Amino acid sequence: MTGPDPHVRLSAWVHGRVQGVGFRWWTRARALELGLTGFASNRPDGRVHVVAQGPREACQRLLDLLQSGETPGAVDNVVADWVEPDAPMTGFHER
Repeated sequence: MTGPDPHVRLSAWVHGRVQGVGFRWWTRARALELGLTGFASNRPDGRVHVVAQGPREACQRLLDLLQSGETPGAVDNVVADWVEPDAPMTGFHER
C-alpha cells in the first residue's frame, strides 16, 4: 500500500540562451499546469534558477519539460538538485 506522493523541492539551474526569450513565463505556465508552487528567476550570469515544490512526480515532469528541447530559447544544460521542502510556498512566480 502506497501513500500520497511525497512533496519535494526541485532546484534546477538552467544554462543556455534562456533570458529574454519568454523562458520564465513558459516555465511558470508549465508549473501551474502541474500544480506546483515556486519561482523562476533570472540570474546575473545568464542562467535561470527554477525552484518548484510539490509531488515528486509533478516536479520530475517539470524537469523533463525543462530538458525536452521544446522550451523557448535554447537550453544547453540543466543541473538539478532535490531537497526536502523546508517551508510552504504559494503560487508560482517570475522573479
